Amino acid sequence: MQEKMATRDAYGQALLELGRSRSEVVVLDADLSKSTKTALFAKEFPLRFFNMGISEADMMGTAAGLAASGYIPFASTFGVFATGRVYDQIRNSIAYPRLNVKIAASHAGITVGEDGASHQALEDIALMRVLPNMTVIVPADGYQTAQAVEKICALDGPVYLRLGRPKVPQVIPQDLPFTLGKAQLLQQGDDLTLVAAGIMVSIAMEAAALLQQEGLTAAVLNMHTIKPLDRDMLLQQAARTGAVVTAEEHSFMGGLGGAVAEVLGESYPVPVLRVGVRDTFGQSGKPDELMQKYGLTAQNLVEHARMAVEMKRK
Repeated sequence: MQEKMATRDAYGQALLELGRSRSEVVVLDADLSKSTKTALFAKEFPLRFFNMGISEADMMGTAAGLAASGYIPFASTFGVFATGRVYDQIRNSIAYPRLNVKIAASHAGITVGEDGASHQALEDIALMRVLPNMTVIVPADGYQTAQAVEKICALDGPVYLRLGRPKVPQVIPQDLPFTLGKAQLLQQGDDLTLVAAGIMVSIAMEAAALLQQEGLTAAVLNMHTIKPLDRDMLLQQAARTGAVVTAEEHSFMGGLGGAVAEVLGESYPVPVLRVGVRDTFGQSGKPDELMQKYGLTAQNLVEHARMAVEMKRK
């Protein structure tokens, strides 16, 4: 059975390790440090931790000021608050001046579960990737989250790091190189390409195994960096397989699916089908139940894969 870890847990531990080696790293939180796991950093480095209270706009402005003063601030809250509630502050105070702020948002997507629609960020990737200068990362598992934290700390410029609430399978081999902006080919295939991010990477691997039983071989791409998107790898796989299905725990518009469709529509048109939440808000429920209700399942990926292959043959 696969080991499981929440990406927010991996973030908290990685942030603590980063704090031990980089004295310029500071952390801000909007009164959610136990949930975002920044409490680990706060306990060991109280003078470098700032609980800004339920004042997210103030937190982003303060993070911008700290970045302008030479620090590397990591600002954490839930995804829905880290993007929508503070969009003006991120746009004008962080992205526009290209300040070195790392926005690490937990509890993104439908798997927030019982907290319901008000807390389920399904548009955050779209909001962040449209901003000039912003890098957008969605790690697939705990190991990759730890790698991402280290890499984005070394990157000069604003970053949105999207994290989740539940434990997820560890699907990425620890010896597989992680490079910002470079997708990981987890499995080669000839009939279609599954392009996934975050929690949907493990589900894409499940779908590929099911397709194998039907005689279809699917390449699986872990597109952990949504912006900048790995155009070269995407075009290479589209040319090889001739059909693409995207999978994300986000609205099917504006996020990974939108980014992939834009690139292929302009540069190498092939059938592209997008699996994601279909232009609706979520609701309260158990994470597994919600994933089933909104079609974020291996079986739904298989069905879309069949359709994409059939479209290719016409």
